[in-house]
Amino acid sequence: MTGEMSSGKKKGLEALANRYGVIAALAIDQRSALRKLFAKASGRPAEEVPTEWLIEFKEKVSKILTPHASAILLDPEFGLPAARMRDSDAGLILAYEVSGYDPDLPGRLPRTLTGMTVAKLQEDGADAVKALLYYCPSSKAGINVMKQDWVTRIGEECIKADIPFFLELVSYHDDMDEKSEAFARRKPEIVKRSIEEFCKPLYAVDVLKVGVPVNMNFVESRTLLRSGAVYTRAEAILHFRQASEAATLPFLYLSEGVSNETFVHALELAGEAGCDFSGVLCGRATWQDGVPVFVQRGAAALEGWLEEEGVRNIQNVNAHLGPAKPWSERVASVPGGR
Repeated sequence: MTGEMSSGKKKGLEALANRYGVIAALAIDQRSALRKLFAKASGRPAEEVPTEWLIEFKEKVSKILTPHASAILLDPEFGLPAARMRDSDAGLILAYEVSGYDPDLPGRLPRTLTGMTVAKLQEDGADAVKALLYYCPSSKAGINVMKQDWVTRIGEECIKADIPFFLELVSYHDDMDEKSEAFARRKPEIVKRSIEEFCKPLYAVDVLKVGVPVNMNFVESRTLLRSGAVYTRAEAILHFRQASEAATLPFLYLSEGVSNETFVHALELAGEAGCDFSGVLCGRATWQDGVPVFVQRGAAALEGWLEEEGVRNIQNVNAHLGPAKPWSERVASVPGGR
């Protein structure tokens, strides 16, 4: 590897990657989204879901699935017990942001956790820090300036602590439902422009975590005829390629809450497109079907489900990481390194 990446950042990324330099990471830093899954499975309001459920569920997922992952992404609110139960070879990424956003304020503005700092996350054992940002390039300039300043501040904090900074970009549009056909048509451009923006050196991001540039529910397939699709398979592959080419940083794909089968299909398209992705940070596509098992049948039943279905899911994702490139290749290709 060439370039001038600091020793701390390099050490952190090495701790998160497998022996091939690919980051095959498990994500379970969900908080509000996990509460919603528990609420649906239990029939109770999300705000009445016991905190103990979140903690125990994360512990079981970490213990049983991290032997099959190079790292795990957790939150410091409910995930530290799970962090201690991870496999000894699995690295740790900790989330820095408040889960979700205030729907009463425009722009889905981000916030860091109250009383938390990058240095504190480091003390808690983090090999890297992750921040999630909802981003729409066409939002009002003032909104995006605030978001860009927020990312810049975290980047500076990570430089000071000498720890890798992972930025998770969640694409949306101020005037569209993200599950709609209208958004599916806009998503490729939104993803591409967001990647271009946050690869700029001023943000000091080390790794991007991004959704795939298409809505997989609208890609032509055996079950979705061309008449009902937004993208042909060839068009989807082109969008994957263009988003990959826009990235000058290592990037990972997130599963965006889709099924394991759908996420694997997306990885197949990425491979066919020749995308230079450096791995995955995959969450719900691996473990979400275990939530009703846990809620309705208990922890022991969840363990059984994870040992069979959960392991099968994560191995299925890992089996499709053959086309992934080592994170160091992307860093080395940047003039001057990072």
